[in-house]
Amino acid sequence: MAQQIDSGRRVRLNRDRVLQAAVALADETGIESLSMRRLAQELGVVPMALYKHVANKEELLDGMVEAIVGEIDPPLPGADWQGAVRQRVLSARLVLLRHPWARQVLESRTNKTPAVLGYMDSFIGMFLAGGFSIDLTHHVMHALGSRMWGFTQELFQDPAVPAADAPEALPPEAQAAMLQQLAQRYPNITQVAMAAAHEDSSVVGPGCDDQFEFEFALDLLLDGFERLRRRNWSSARAKAGRG
Repeated sequence: MAQQIDSGRRVRLNRDRVLQAAVALADETGIESLSMRRLAQELGVVPMALYKHVANKEELLDGMVEAIVGEIDPPLPGADWQGAVRQRVLSARLVLLRHPWARQVLESRTNKTPAVLGYMDSFIGMFLAGGFSIDLTHHVMHALGSRMWGFTQELFQDPAVPAADAPEALPPEAQAAMLQQLAQRYPNITQVAMAAAHEDSSVVGPGCDDQFEFEFALDLLLDGFERLRRRNWSSARAKAGRG
């Protein structure tokens, strides 16, 4: 159980306790198992008691996002913009690794809560404080996209392939035959995808170290942003062919 309540010394329910219990329950059982009724059982209350603190399931999910955003480290004081941004992104990634359900919930939110807006605002502030123009910062934020939250859609991960059909689930002879067919049909993809040693814990795909790949791409972006900043890049000159 995510949380046990001793009825003899029950603590008064409040919004923070509801959200923390919801986060713990999602961590333990997955976001699909989270419901107001299940959460009430975990807290030892009737479901109606929860509605004094969150109006509905959507507000509960918004609050859970607020809770995990609060776990992301604040910007490093005195750090250069590149170090500050890198540290913030990697801190966000650690939070998402602690809460595997968080990515799905973040992507499903249509309304930006104060916590999310505050995080975005502070992120933009790191670039502005680092000498970026508002114009360049706008395009930088587009380039970062979900990487700001510590995740991206990975190139070699194909969620459409059922686990039972994955090569690892087949006998060795069938695996070899499948890989040979793939190599014949898609030789370039096969060479790249199989270039590195397989890492069982990777969430990127066979042959990939997902943390290394994430940091590799992040560093490329940050280095590119710095080059543009030094050139006083502007979208107007770029569109005119002089960027």
